[in-house]
Amino acid sequence: LPSSVLLRRPDILQAEHQLKAAYANIDVARAAFFPRIYLTGGGGFLSGALQQLFSFRALTWEFAPQVTLPIFDSGTRKTNYQIAEVDRDTAVADYEKAIQTAFREVGDSLSQRTSLLERQNAQQALVNTLDQTYRLTEARYKAGIDNYLSVLVAQRSLYAGQQALAF
Repeated sequence: LPSSVLLRRPDILQAEHQLKAAYANIDVARAAFFPRIYLTGGGGFLSGALQQLFSFRALTWEFAPQVTLPIFDSGTRKTNYQIAEVDRDTAVADYEKAIQTAFREVGDSLSQRTSLLERQNAQQALVNTLDQTYRLTEARYKAGIDNYLSVLVAQRSLYAGQQALAF
C-alpha cells in the first residue's frame, strides 16, 4: 500500500486541519496591521405625513465612511502575530509527530501481522506432522507393533495442536 493511505487517518487529518488553522491565524494577525475602511450607505423615503411619503422631497439617502488606523496599540498586534507564529510552529511539530506516530503504528501492525502469519504457518506445520504421527502410530497398532497407549498419546497431541491452531 502507498504511504498516501496514511493521509486518511483521523489523527493525521486532525493535525492537518489544525496546521491550516494556525496558518489562517497568522494571516488574521498580519491583516490586523493594515487600516480598515468601512463604507455604509442607505437610501429610502422619509416623511412625516403619509401623503407625502412617495414624493420627491421624501427621498433620502445616507453615506457613512469609517477608517480605522492601527497606530497606538502598545504592541498588541505584534504580540498577537508572534503568538500566531508560535502556534503555527507548534502545529507543524504536532503534524510531524502525528505522521511519525502513524508510520510507527502501521509498521508495528505489519510486523505483528507477519509474526502472526509465521506463527500460524508453524502451527499448521506442527498439526500436519502430528497428523502423520497419529496415522503412523495407528497403523503400527493395527499391525501389532505398538500398544494402544501410543495411539491415544498421538491422538491427544493432534487434538491439542488442532485446538491451538483454531485459537
